[in-house]
Amino acid sequence: MIKIGMILGDRYEILEKIGTGGMSDVYKAKDHKLSRFIAVKVLKQEFSENANFVSKFKIEAQAAAGLMHPNIVNVYDVGEEGGIYYIVMELVEGITLKKYIEKKARLSVKEAVSIAIQVCMGIEAAHNNHIIHRDIKPQNIIISKEGKVKVTDFGIAKAATSNTITSNVMGSVHYTSPEQARGGYSDERSDIYSLGITLFEMLTGRLPFNGETTVAIAIKHIQEDMPSPREYISEIPVSVEKIVCKCCQKSPDRRYQSMPELIVDLKQSLINPDQDFVKMIAPDEEAVTRNVSDEEMAQIKKQTKKIDAYDEKIRVNKENKRPSGKDAGKKNSGKKDSNKKQPKKKTHTAPVAEAYEDDDYDPKMERMTTLFAVLAAVLVGLIIIFLVGRAVGLFQFGTIIKPKPEQQEAVQTVEMPQVVGKTLDEAKMLLLQAGLTPEIEYQESAADKEGIVLFSSETAGIMVELGTNVILTVGQGTNGIPVPDITGLSQAEAKSTLEQLGFTVNVVEQSDETVKSGMVISMNPEGNTTAPAGSTITVYISIGGTQSGKIKVPNVTGIDEMDAIVMLTEAGLVVGTVSEVNHDDLSLSGKVCYQSYSADTYVDKGTVIDLRVSIGAREATYYYSGSITAPTEDPDYESGMSVLINVTGADGSSIISNRNVEVFPYDIPRIDGIKTPVGTITFTFTVVKESVTVTDPETGETTTTEGSTTQKTVTREVTFTQE
Repeated sequence: MIKIGMILGDRYEILEKIGTGGMSDVYKAKDHKLSRFIAVKVLKQEFSENANFVSKFKIEAQAAAGLMHPNIVNVYDVGEEGGIYYIVMELVEGITLKKYIEKKARLSVKEAVSIAIQVCMGIEAAHNNHIIHRDIKPQNIIISKEGKVKVTDFGIAKAATSNTITSNVMGSVHYTSPEQARGGYSDERSDIYSLGITLFEMLTGRLPFNGETTVAIAIKHIQEDMPSPREYISEIPVSVEKIVCKCCQKSPDRRYQSMPELIVDLKQSLINPDQDFVKMIAPDEEAVTRNVSDEEMAQIKKQTKKIDAYDEKIRVNKENKRPSGKDAGKKNSGKKDSNKKQPKKKTHTAPVAEAYEDDDYDPKMERMTTLFAVLAAVLVGLIIIFLVGRAVGLFQFGTIIKPKPEQQEAVQTVEMPQVVGKTLDEAKMLLLQAGLTPEIEYQESAADKEGIVLFSSETAGIMVELGTNVILTVGQGTNGIPVPDITGLSQAEAKSTLEQLGFTVNVVEQSDETVKSGMVISMNPEGNTTAPAGSTITVYISIGGTQSGKIKVPNVTGIDEMDAIVMLTEAGLVVGTVSEVNHDDLSLSGKVCYQSYSADTYVDKGTVIDLRVSIGAREATYYYSGSITAPTEDPDYESGMSVLINVTGADGSSIISNRNVEVFPYDIPRIDGIKTPVGTITFTFTVVKESVTVTDPETGETTTTEGSTTQKTVTREVTFTQE
């Protein structure tokens, strides 16, 4: 098990955990041999004993190790120690493109195109090495503090010589190509499609396709027309609009066929953004009749001469190989007899006809060809019947269709977006875009917090399972409408009662052996509370008892880890991974804050339940940006003086060090990761006074004041902004 402070390979000291994925964790480490900081990706302990996962991990390392490019996160080393499998990679200090888009809402056209060009150059290097990324998305693109764009996480990359890609390595559904969504063949053009979706998001701040489920989104990629980015941002140039449109064509043959081809158009759009130079391929253009050029006609004639010469050679060879003598007589005895009876009918063309019959027509071969054709037709028919039968559920093969939890691949995870402090609509949109399901609860709040998300059941920034239900606690002000208790009513009665009060009703069906089918089991928010007018009330309706052998999942949220393990074990369930996470709700510190199956749902005996235990709220961090004005607090300061600026945090940390400034105001680029809310700006400058001689006009006496050099210091308090 990996621990902070341990050393891998006698050189890599693990310093801190900086990220996590579906099958691996990423740590910041120090390479003592080369005295540099690096990133170490470590296969999770629960997968290290699984030969399939270890194989995938090694394939990832081998695929990425051959890639060396400024726009790719480079791999330095691969190793295994004591059952710990790890990859040593370049450490990139920065943020993901996804977070960058969220912070800026959307990017300017010039910035988006510039980032896309760098991404293309990195992916081009991979394609040149026959590696297809297959998971291009903003979360896998890092922007370093120096502004360098790097593509990372070739976790599901495969050699381009592979013919198929299965659905379990499909990548994020919001960015997946139509051919990947179908589970079919994918090549370099699949990466081009995903990059087109990423460029769309950079330009508009939103995704082109959204849906309630991943399947719904995948279907939209396959069936629905791609919206134009200019529908949302009208100032996007026509060239950039067409580049996005061409990248995201449903048919791979109508997209850009290579990254260099795309890079040329992206660079051209920076020079002539309003010029219509992108060549689109119309759906019917591929089969349209066109004129043959003189050059093409000459090539056709050249090839035709070769074919004619080849055919003549075959004809001469056939004539030379004609059977003669006794063999000929045996083979064509019937024909010879006929010729003897009618000698006048024999002509010089007979050898050619006989050669055609003897050499080209083979009854045995014809029978074999017919047999193979029949077998092929039968085989195709069986395949079609099997596929149709499986689609309608006639063929079920146990674990192939529904594998047991312990046999499943690593679940796909997504990063939990920041929703606290946002409006309910904004929060729901962010969760749906991330592939998560929002659930709403209301709580009385100050008037200015009405409709604002106060708390979230998942902490921003952590990796959560795709499709997880995220409970949002929303402020309702002080003027909520009383919610009646409709528990025990029928679905129709409950819905009618709530809708008459102006609420929206969301019906969820659940199995319950104690409540009659069609009756209300419970509701959220609970009855006899208050909720804002027009808010959604979730009503849980019973569908009756469950099949024998099913187990009701107990609610272990809010209790100690050991108690939760005992409850799940006694219920006949298996406790899976128990991980520690940050959680904003301080009342859950040291207690279970998440269970992978919702309470009161029914599952098979032995189902694996993963738990998360809260270790408290994440430490707040701050950022600083803005303009620093001149130190006019000191009357000796004069415009144009050279001023030394230092900015320090209240904890003594250095934020800006010894910056010489002569022109004010001085703009500060954004600085992230500050661990204190306040700090101090210190100005240091030198005041030089020349010597002055003064003569008294009455007495003629002169007085000289000596020159002086004085160093002045001015301090100013500064407040940083919470991230």
